[in-house]
Amino acid sequence: MSARKAIFITGAASGIGLASAKRFSAEGWFVGLSDIDEAGLSRALAEIGPGAGSIHLLDVRDRQAWTPALSAFVEQSGGRLDVLFNNAGVARFGPFAESDPQGDELMLAVNVQGVMNGARSALPFLKATPGSRLVNMASCAGIYGSPGLAVYSATKFAVRGLSEALDAEFAAFGVGVACVMPWFVETPILRNSQPGKNADMGEQLRRSGLPVYGVDEAAETVWRAAHGRELYYLVGKRARQMRFMARLAPGFLRNQLRSRSLTA
Repeated sequence: MSARKAIFITGAASGIGLASAKRFSAEGWFVGLSDIDEAGLSRALAEIGPGAGSIHLLDVRDRQAWTPALSAFVEQSGGRLDVLFNNAGVARFGPFAESDPQGDELMLAVNVQGVMNGARSALPFLKATPGSRLVNMASCAGIYGSPGLAVYSATKFAVRGLSEALDAEFAAFGVGVACVMPWFVETPILRNSQPGKNADMGEQLRRSGLPVYGVDEAAETVWRAAHGRELYYLVGKRARQMRFMARLAPGFLRNQLRSRSLTA
């Protein structure tokens, strides 16, 4: 087994996935870049540099495609899979009553089934690598259900619950589990969250006075999640505030969200 550590990242062609690839590569890790965007993967590999990683065209919804992709990666990484970063995700923002059922189904397939596929397929490779970690991307929308993000919130609650259960189950194999829960981060998800509309969700959030964090801050949190022993890793002050209110002042948080919806 190679001495060089290795991470496999889904959704690595852009956003938090790409920023994380750069962060790990800068520390000497071998990085497996996977996505459905083939051109984006080629650009990402060029950014992290020759010899720094490999690219794998992978639709996380396709359960049968996972094991071949991971096997090909491990062959190139010297037999290691230290971290699987289940990062790929999609979002559709807007009122639930007006949501497109196809968009809802896409979120469930990518955000939930994709994470399950990754965790199940990667387990044999993680078990074979001492000190390995499974890092799942959730969201602060998985702390308390967010208006305008109903189905997205549901998918992230599912990732959170799955991560909690696997944290207990995988401990028997010596595999750690982490759940990254960011506030809104400046990624293509925000720009592509309302198909058919000329709308930038990030700009809308900033106009309403809410912060949008940078991908580098998120990638730094992913780095900590890959090396730590905690289960939850929050990105941004607002995410930490939401967790605090959900735990200690759920009634206040509920009323605040309901009042915003009534005045929207």
